[in-house]
Amino acid sequence: MATKRLARQLGLIRRKSITPASENLGRSKSKQLYDYLIVIDFESTCWNDGKHHNNQEIIEFPAVLLNTSTGEIESEFHAYVQPQEHPVLSEFCMELTGIKQAQIDEGVPLKICLSQFCKWIHKIQQEKKIVFTPGVSDPSTSEVKLCAFVTWSDWDLGVCLEYECKRKQLLKPVFLNSWIDLRATYKLFYRRKPKGLSGALQEVGIEFSGREHSGLDDSRNTALLAWKMIRDGCLMKITRCLKQTWK
Repeated sequence: MATKRLARQLGLIRRKSITPASENLGRSKSKQLYDYLIVIDFESTCWNDGKHHNNQEIIEFPAVLLNTSTGEIESEFHAYVQPQEHPVLSEFCMELTGIKQAQIDEGVPLKICLSQFCKWIHKIQQEKKIVFTPGVSDPSTSEVKLCAFVTWSDWDLGVCLEYECKRKQLLKPVFLNSWIDLRATYKLFYRRKPKGLSGALQEVGIEFSGREHSGLDDSRNTALLAWKMIRDGCLMKITRCLKQTWK
């Protein structure tokens, strides 16, 4: 999340009463389309040198599995990733994310990280009978559990991973081509533009837990927000679907 708001000044945001959009009221007891949500929030290389950098690389790859019926985080994936194009982190990046140079030096290249991530996905698919089907309009009635990815904005999967895979000629897993933009969903549901993830949490009465701009902590907090929205009656739906996988 670091490169989404590089210069954002985090201050106290006044809590305000928010009422969900009227058409969404009363949905809290209805079944969600997806039995599980996997929340992802990358951290990437970043600078504050005033230059325009087009080749940001993922340095932290976290994911948390949220059960939409219980609100429990049932599994997590986490890896530090070695940047290949800019292997030395800027001081700004280390201060912002809390990630140390030694941590990424001991990490793995993105290609290996994606392989490890796919193994984690396969494991939870086997354990929980999870499938990824973006075009869903009705809750599943079979033993199969439907799952979707969630990010805070389209940046993580629509920009960061997409273009890094293109530059490095890596095959991106096809199931990462569709996701729920929770920021856009929040804005539509509560009829209010959120002031960042921390601000969105404060506005619904949740205090951010952990360290902001830690990918894993951001993912956990995004999952907390998604669960709060579900309890408030928000029906989670895919907001973005890329047309094809780059090869």
